[in-house]
Amino acid sequence: MLDCRFLLAGTRTKPRLKKLRILFVLLGLAVLAVVSLVFGMIVAVSKDLPAIYDFAQYKASKNSEVFDASGEQIGTLTSNENKILLTSGQISPNIKNAVVSIEDARFYDHDGVDFQGIARALLKDIASRSAAQGASTITEQFVKQALEAQGERTIFQKFREAALAYRLEHHWSKDKILTEYLNTVYFGEGAYGIEAAARTFFGAAHPGCGTPTQPCASMLEPTEAATLAGIISSPSAYDPKIFPENSLARRNLVLDRMYEQGYITAEQRAEGVKQALPAPAAIEPPTLDSEAPYFTAWLRQQLVERFGAARTFFGGLKVKTTLDLRLQAAAEEVVSSYLSGLPPTAAVVVIDNRNAGIRAMVAGPDFEEKPFNLATLGHRQPGSSIKPFILTTALEQGISPETVYESAPQTFTFGKKNQEIFEVKNYGDSYLGSASLATATTYSDNSVYAQVGLESIKGSTHAIARTAHKLGVETHLSTNPAMVLGGLKEGVTPLEWTYAFSTLANDGDRVSGSLAPVPGDSPVAYTEVTDHEGHLLKGGDNDSIHLQVVPAGVAEEAKGILHTVVTGGTGTKANIGDESQWGKTGTTENNGDAWFCGATTEVTACVWVGYADSTTPMLTEYAGGPVDGGTFPALIWAGVISAWEEITADRAAERKSERDARESEKNDSSPSSSSSPSGDTYAPPEPESQPSSPSPPEVEAPEPNPVPEATPEPSPPPSSPESGGGGGITAG
Repeated sequence: MLDCRFLLAGTRTKPRLKKLRILFVLLGLAVLAVVSLVFGMIVAVSKDLPAIYDFAQYKASKNSEVFDASGEQIGTLTSNENKILLTSGQISPNIKNAVVSIEDARFYDHDGVDFQGIARALLKDIASRSAAQGASTITEQFVKQALEAQGERTIFQKFREAALAYRLEHHWSKDKILTEYLNTVYFGEGAYGIEAAARTFFGAAHPGCGTPTQPCASMLEPTEAATLAGIISSPSAYDPKIFPENSLARRNLVLDRMYEQGYITAEQRAEGVKQALPAPAAIEPPTLDSEAPYFTAWLRQQLVERFGAARTFFGGLKVKTTLDLRLQAAAEEVVSSYLSGLPPTAAVVVIDNRNAGIRAMVAGPDFEEKPFNLATLGHRQPGSSIKPFILTTALEQGISPETVYESAPQTFTFGKKNQEIFEVKNYGDSYLGSASLATATTYSDNSVYAQVGLESIKGSTHAIARTAHKLGVETHLSTNPAMVLGGLKEGVTPLEWTYAFSTLANDGDRVSGSLAPVPGDSPVAYTEVTDHEGHLLKGGDNDSIHLQVVPAGVAEEAKGILHTVVTGGTGTKANIGDESQWGKTGTTENNGDAWFCGATTEVTACVWVGYADSTTPMLTEYAGGPVDGGTFPALIWAGVISAWEEITADRAAERKSERDARESEKNDSSPSSSSSPSGDTYAPPEPESQPSSPSPPEVEAPEPNPVPEATPEPSPPPSSPESGGGGGITAG
């Protein structure tokens, strides 16, 4: 008798086998579909290969242009140095080896797509629970650059780049790919391509290089090559001039990789890590074709980060900026009229309160000789110009401006067990005996403000720092006691200081834009980007962003108090008779930095004056007397803002004249006017011409303020981190 269990097992096996066959068939079809998809993609992208092949030549043909807010051309984003294309034999093997070692160690082994690298990066990402690892090959990076320049990238960009990279590897040799990559990669400081980079960073180290027969790129030593190769992954973060510590660590990492991969010897690596980076003065960026080179260089980096280097430099873009060329020229003229022939220099930033647009930026005396941007990168001690943020914090916490404080020498203890002492004195040991917060603001009384900042305000210096950051200050502000008088561990830039003051000007509304470097928390440099045919780029249109960070009533009250600074306090030389204007002076220890920051209804501006490369005391530069915030900075501020008001008045008159002319033309062409007996045509009067920039007032000898500001005191001991280092006591 048959066992039924065997019969049942047989009947169950057949359906299972059938399911397995179906599964294998489906799996085979899936594999075939994937293969077909990949093959089809490779075939489909073949049409893009000509653009890739011609990219190096393409990049030399279309310059991107920059325009001011009214449509006047400022300049271009590139120069002839960025159009130099070298052959393989003109490029040092050291830079080829350095780039391969840090960017794509398996460059000579893969076919454009490094599957081992992808797997390795994926495993590291899983282990670290992040997506920090990249796996793009040099070939893929080159393809990506070319597609960015052509504006053709899509949602499937990674697959497309991989397919194009694979195809490219079968058309070009490895050496050809590496050469084209080096000719078209961005190294920062405006240097696009290896020859521009070699000239920029190491031209001074190789006198006579940079000719057709002796390119600078052909002379790069291993350590120099490692420096340049290290920049590629992040030109801004590894800039040896701006972030030397980052650049040095990155360079040494490249030297390690070169040694590990057999490109240099142990002796070369040991010798290389001992060498210094190029000095900032030795770094000479390519010439900028611009009427406002400091502004253009700052703008350029923003465009590179948003649209990619290739597209920014050679995509034929039209960039509409917020700059006003007429105001820019006037601001430069005003600065020159006061400081020409004197060692100190100045930085000036003007921001439009309506849209946070940069209207003018004076950032140094000569871009060709000193390209360092003092307005955006120059961190300087603010002195008493920090007091509006202390005032705002106090008012927001409900402290009345009529609260009376002792105006006398003050001693504060801090640190562990209150063993450290912070002493505050006024300039010339001159005191009022007592003064309200409002009066102390007018005359910049340090003894009163120290009490307000360290004792009255809840949260003390931490609360003040929070207010400053809310208003728009980006730099981390130290909270040592000296910060209440502007003695910070790290100074602030004129750009961020102006932006924070503009938030007060806007009654606590922090204005920004979608195209700002930090949308919502920084000012705006450009408002529109179109291609060479005038089509708006995706993400190339600016939208305003508003955030109320301080109650409007608090900001209005603070501005009312600060108005007295220019009408009868330390900033009277900034007074231009505008009822809406207000501001604050600032002078640091030994007169090493001097500021005036303030605003009118329409614009906000900050002026910094000092020595660009040091904090040299300015004790005799102002008609034989010291430079403080109420002298050159206040005078320059008045000249620049007066120029703005005259320029806007001129433009209003020009617009009215144009409207009148159009109306007159319309009337002339109407039947009633053609039948006029007299036949005379009304022509509106031409507006009287006005100067585009004001004639600055004659420099006067410094006059004593009604109540002198506080005398600078030595800073707390450097060994104590809570003392604020070299901050010190400041005068108005």
